[in-house]
Amino acid sequence: MTPITPATETTVAEMRTVLPHQFVQWLRDVAPYVHTFHNKTFVIAFGGELIDNGDLQDLVFDVSLLIAMCMRIVLIPGARPQIEKQLMLRQIPSEFVNGIRVTSADTLEAVKEACGAVRLSVEAAFSQGLPNTPMAGSSIHVVSGNFITAKPVGVLDGVDYQHAGVVRKVNREAIEAQLKADQVVLLSPLGFSPTGEVFNLSTPELASAVASQIHADKLIILSHEDVLDEHGEQIQTLDVRQAEALEETLPVGSFLRQTLAAVCDAVNAGVPRAHIVPAKLDGGVLLELFQHDGVGCMVTQNSLESLRVATVDDLGGILQLIAPLEQDGTLVPRGREKLEAELPFFSVLEYDNVIFGCAALYPFKEEQMGEMACFSVDPSMQGMGFGERMLEHIEARARREGMKALFVLTTRTAHWFLKHGFVPGTVNDLPDNRQKIYNWQRRSQIFVKKI
Repeated sequence: MTPITPATETTVAEMRTVLPHQFVQWLRDVAPYVHTFHNKTFVIAFGGELIDNGDLQDLVFDVSLLIAMCMRIVLIPGARPQIEKQLMLRQIPSEFVNGIRVTSADTLEAVKEACGAVRLSVEAAFSQGLPNTPMAGSSIHVVSGNFITAKPVGVLDGVDYQHAGVVRKVNREAIEAQLKADQVVLLSPLGFSPTGEVFNLSTPELASAVASQIHADKLIILSHEDVLDEHGEQIQTLDVRQAEALEETLPVGSFLRQTLAAVCDAVNAGVPRAHIVPAKLDGGVLLELFQHDGVGCMVTQNSLESLRVATVDDLGGILQLIAPLEQDGTLVPRGREKLEAELPFFSVLEYDNVIFGCAALYPFKEEQMGEMACFSVDPSMQGMGFGERMLEHIEARARREGMKALFVLTTRTAHWFLKHGFVPGTVNDLPDNRQKIYNWQRRSQIFVKKI
């Protein structure tokens, strides 16, 4: 056992004083999400790789927590690696065309075997209840059934997909009845025809159809492929048109392309938000749901970002945003009454109904100049291009109002303005009325940009 040194003792003491506060603050931060998601329905799909990698238990722990907070869950596990193992045991070749498994009668038997094993694994995981585990005290019942009516894919471009199918109908009433009874609905990627045939379904397509037809509040698909931009950076949000464009750039048959197609179909069918969450990230579903930025990619019908002129409803958000900067001297303090009177000069950057940036534009019409003041972007959103977009918005607003130049006064962010086209100026470069009220004690640096 490692001996406890004085430094270690100090660290433990600090943790005892800091961590409880952090924990309480975290609970307070997630409370709005808990209220928002109460009695909401989430469809969560994941690949069979998650089971093979030993991560099923952690996902079940997280889902059980959602259920304890009164969220209604439909789970749809895929079974591709389990199917591949069954096919190997039976010495049956695996065949895909355009991302669809060609499902012969023998292949279908392997599919049913694999899906049955996956379903039992999920049911067993939800049956846990040992003390000192996240499942302690839980009593979660899992319900499966013939909720999905399917039809064959048929023959496409000369290829007979045999027992591969697509969703024809989801029994919404039956699923909703189980959800209202606080059951977890577990759906295997299998569908049934009125004649009793069984069809092999695509997990993303099934998840999309279910989310759409039961009017789910969210579709969440865990993916082992990240949604990246052309620079290899994680994409946090896409509107459906952007997602469809990205989908077209991906290889036909890739899981990520199927996933993007599925979430776009769901959003176009009325699901408010769809999320692609990294399957390899422990707790990814919780992080995506209970953090504002999330950890995956969220797809919505329209862009979540809005740059607009401020209204009286934005007053509280602006005050909260600029308060820390006023306290540390970055911004000149403004009282609530002064800010309210000057709201028509303000623009705000709103992201997902939260104010994350603001700036004011004060006109000096005789000199055809404008002062950009109170320029602020929330620290958690810096480095994501929001400052640049706010500047572009203010410049466009200034041009519409007939201004030829912008100037700013700053004590701490000179390099940012230099980087974005401003040049150093002097008090003599300011409009006459602004020169008269220049604060010589503050000695702000002056930067000017022609627009």
